[in-house]
Amino acid sequence: DVINVGISGNRLVDLESRWHRDVIENKPTRLTIDIGINDMWRRYDRNEPTSVEEFEASYDNLLRITRLNLDLELVLCEPFLLHVRPEMKIWREDLDPKISVVHKMAAKYQAKLVKFDEMFAKLSEIEGNEIFALDGVHPTDRGHSEMANLWISKVLN
Repeated sequence: DVINVGISGNRLVDLESRWHRDVIENKPTRLTIDIGINDMWRRYDRNEPTSVEEFEASYDNLLRITRLNLDLELVLCEPFLLHVRPEMKIWREDLDPKISVVHKMAAKYQAKLVKFDEMFAKLSEIEGNEIFALDGVHPTDRGHSEMANLWISKVLN
């Protein structure tokens, strides 16, 4: 069974408030976390930044709680950004350090790492950005397909 408890627009602070109910109580045997794009995006669309320090502390706390309560396989996914508008290139100054945190947490908690941002960067060089995400962050059908294929190759193979 797959239980998707992701909520559009959520940031790490939102996950913290519902983690016990949505994750710990469900006792998963595999947990995939794909978070971080809204922690970056809220800085630019609502002037509600999440510092990299806050992001790392929250992520670390959730993973620590999870490891203390559950014996499971962890899968951490890079948030991704495709530059479909010129001003989005500067957003990297906020996103790239958060991607580094995801890498750090994957190593610390022996999690599998799914590199969505790296994959989309390579694919977009060949096919452009908007084929994968019209607004740069919400995947198209093609973007979802590429994400699923990468997840399967990293987690199930």
